[in-house]
Amino acid sequence: MKVRNSLKSLRSRHRDNRLVRRKGRLYVINKVQRRFKARQG
Repeated sequence: MKVRNSLKSLRSRHRDNRLVRRKGRLYVINKVQRRFKARQG
């Protein structure tokens, strides 16, 4: 999982990426391509 300051560019890398807020943190998750995982902060 990548930790980045900004997730906007990571979200646009694949069309199935979803931006999810969990426990006060922003995550990019992808059910199809599991390698596109990231968290902010």
